[in-house]
Amino acid sequence: MSYPSDLTDAQWELLAPLLKRTDGPGRPPELDLRRVVNALLYKNRTGCQWRMLPTDFPAFSSVRYYFDKWRHDGTWVRLNDHLRETLRQQLGRESEPSIAVIDSQSVKSTEAGGDCGYDGGKKSTRSQTAYSG
Repeated sequence: MSYPSDLTDAQWELLAPLLKRTDGPGRPPELDLRRVVNALLYKNRTGCQWRMLPTDFPAFSSVRYYFDKWRHDGTWVRLNDHLRETLRQQLGRESEPSIAVIDSQSVKSTEAGGDCGYDGGKKSTRSQTAYSG
């Protein structure tokens, strides 16, 4: 079965080389990593719990294993960097941005909140908002 969150063939061609296992000790993986990525994209899109992944994906424990492994070994960062660089090049830009802009917002506090700092750029007090409910 396919899901709207599944990778297209072209998308998989971009990612597959970055997910290939390098030669080393241990058995080669038996799982289809495209199905693992599709399961992770499905989970991200739906917000389902790990154990609620549809059964046509690999076992949730295997999907979770790869999610944790890729988070710890930097694979997610490499994938995002590669996709950003590829998109920028397709748009005719340099692969790396030359500038970054960070925006922030100060909000007024409710009566239950309190001052927590001073926003020097806006000459106002930043406040914590109390959550009730």
